[in-house]
Amino acid sequence: MAKQPQIFELNNGTIRVQITNYGCTITSLSAPDKNGQLADVVLGFDTVGPYMQGAAPYFGCIVGRVANRIKDGKFTLNGVEYSLPINKPPNSLHGGFKGFDKKIWEVAEYKKGENPSITFKYHSSDGEEGYPGDVSVTATYTLTSSMTMKLDMEAVPENKATPINLAQHTYWNLAGHNSGNILDHSIQIWASHITPVDENTVPTGEIIPVKDTPFDFTAEKKVGISIHEVGLGYDHNYVLGGGEEKSGLKHAATVKDPSSSRVLRLWTNAPGMQFYTANYVNGVVGKGGAVYNKHAGLCLETQGFPNAINQPNFPSIVVQPGNKYQHTMLFEFSVE
Repeated sequence: MAKQPQIFELNNGTIRVQITNYGCTITSLSAPDKNGQLADVVLGFDTVGPYMQGAAPYFGCIVGRVANRIKDGKFTLNGVEYSLPINKPPNSLHGGFKGFDKKIWEVAEYKKGENPSITFKYHSSDGEEGYPGDVSVTATYTLTSSMTMKLDMEAVPENKATPINLAQHTYWNLAGHNSGNILDHSIQIWASHITPVDENTVPTGEIIPVKDTPFDFTAEKKVGISIHEVGLGYDHNYVLGGGEEKSGLKHAATVKDPSSSRVLRLWTNAPGMQFYTANYVNGVVGKGGAVYNKHAGLCLETQGFPNAINQPNFPSIVVQPGNKYQHTMLFEFSVE
């Protein structure tokens, strides 16, 4: 099917999601508020053009082959040193200059009806952006119930061991994409530890407790309460655990917007989650002419730990040929 970038819609009558095969990107997601009024709760653009022109700071896309930062753009695997593009000096970020977010994926399947879904696939070649081996990747978005969206990401290395760490990079604003900042949203994160970072936002290798720090969201708390204590804002990997489980997925986070009463609960099988508060977004002109500034949205990027390929004490992100990388996220919307 489509080799041109297009926007596809999943609509079950309650929520409506628009996704493009350019970067597997969620361009819009409309969900009801306490009065049943729909609003689009993700940052993005009205057409595919601005994404292709590089106007988006990773709005809504799937990033890979390896999400987040790899220190100095280097790693060694099976005795071979690999060098990656330094696209966020001094590190390599989100797969390099032309990661999975900047590729046109093939539409492998597109189903309408009560539980609509779309499956995208992409073949990443040996040596692409410096990474070893050929990898076949699929991503399936499904509306599994009236207020729930599931994302299943899979990747299979074909001939060499390789690091794989995909992340979904949607910027959420539950009050509506054009409603200003998310500092009044409250969030609870099921994580009692984070991986602290150095001056270049790469994890140091330590794993430290959040207790008595501004990073503590073990109880529900407004995003803005302590944000001024963490530099530009939150951009940190949380070590997930301790929440309830549902169909093999652990509860990662719950976000609430007081103005609309919208709630988003996120479930995942990934070990970590980057909590990012759009610290670098500055004057991006998005959908309907809305201007997105600092803290206009928040990202909940479930993932393997950043720079895990260079940190032996982090859970490994290396996948062997014949094995399968599997990463599932469940986004549950409600009003309360």
